[in-house]
Amino acid sequence: MHYLPAEPAASSIARVGFVVGRAVGNSVIRHRTVRRLRHLVRDRLDRLPAGSIVVVRALPPAAEADSAELGRDLDAALARLLPAPAVTR
Repeated sequence: MHYLPAEPAASSIARVGFVVGRAVGNSVIRHRTVRRLRHLVRDRLDRLPAGSIVVVRALPPAAEADSAELGRDLDAALARLLPAPAVTR
């Protein structure tokens, strides 16, 4: 996963793109993987800063992973990439 922070004059919508190469499988498997990832990312869009760009690259194990495993992987990647929210007291 790659993350590009929002620019000051960026739009208010976070954008997400997917890269799924031939190593993941044939066309049917690649498209199924993108659909599964898109569904999981949709539930996590509120965690992305407005105007940011995220690129999710699926590796071959993503084709065989179940949704719970893909979700955990996405959560872990987002936790590593996104800055921690400010703590207010």
